[in-house]
Amino acid sequence: MIYRSKAPLRIGLAGGGTDVSPYSDLYGGAILNATLSVYASATIEPIEQNGIILSAIDQQQELQFDWDNKLPIDGKLDLLKGVYNRIQKDYGIAKTNFKLSTFVEAPAGSGLGTSSTLVVAIIGAFVEMLKLPLGEYDIAHYAYDIERKDLNLAGGKQDQYAATFGGINYMEFFGQDNVVVNPLRIKQQYLFELENNLLLYYTSTTRESAKIIERQSKNVLSKKEDPIEAMHQLKEQARMMKEALLKGRVHEIGEILDYGFQQKRKMAEGISNEFLDEIYETAKAAGASGGKISGAGGGGFMIFYCPGTTKHKVSKALEKFGGSDFKYQFVKHGLQTWSI
Repeated sequence: MIYRSKAPLRIGLAGGGTDVSPYSDLYGGAILNATLSVYASATIEPIEQNGIILSAIDQQQELQFDWDNKLPIDGKLDLLKGVYNRIQKDYGIAKTNFKLSTFVEAPAGSGLGTSSTLVVAIIGAFVEMLKLPLGEYDIAHYAYDIERKDLNLAGGKQDQYAATFGGINYMEFFGQDNVVVNPLRIKQQYLFELENNLLLYYTSTTRESAKIIERQSKNVLSKKEDPIEAMHQLKEQARMMKEALLKGRVHEIGEILDYGFQQKRKMAEGISNEFLDEIYETAKAAGASGGKISGAGGGGFMIFYCPGTTKHKVSKALEKFGGSDFKYQFVKHGLQTWSI
């Protein structure tokens, strides 16, 4: 039997960063995000040789181990090992020889939640294999726990829930890792318009989000007024975005994104830089009414709202930066698992 899973990556439309502790614990956070037809996938299949094989196909890395209840966390395919170790600890996996293969359809560090989505996909494959009684909230929180506590990776909470639930969601974050996912019932024509006008642009750069997030968290712990106020405004931006989408005021999306972009740069050093600022200003000069850096910032993907028929003009203007458009569609489904 072969066990498979796939989970969609996401773009954050508003509220980015307010899902990160300690801000979300102290003040409560809110984010609006949407999942895309871009996936992280995992496959578990039996093998004849003794032991375990871990293979990250997109990274062209493969590791082989003798059967063990705990694999070493040493910087090599730690996301795969981390999930295996936690599943083994909590549920036990009967001694069996298998290969775990993964693939992510976007570059690591690109701001679409690749790491967390991959963890959700790997958990999904084990859930399918072991028939674990885990619901959507269980899987999302499990993924968060593995990343943040077992592997000590800095980051927020939205990615795991977006990948597991799918769709366009308004998420609320509270203390004690309490998350509430509110699916939005947005009319199809509003989604078509948003999809038509939203340009997803890959800057051909990646970044290490953990360092930016650590600076952001430090600013909150140090009670720095400007970064904290910026996060308050980003939380309000999420509410504004929710209302605009639900009521069909799609023409306001660009301005709401632009407002958030100005606020997010106040949260921590490194979220933007001269290169990203130049891309942003070039897009606006070509017709975009607003945009944002996806994820923690510092590089990776950017999104731009291009009203009317300006999307192609904006795309053309950005060619000189060496990046590329990324084709996508919004998807309503989250984590999917199956066996053959």
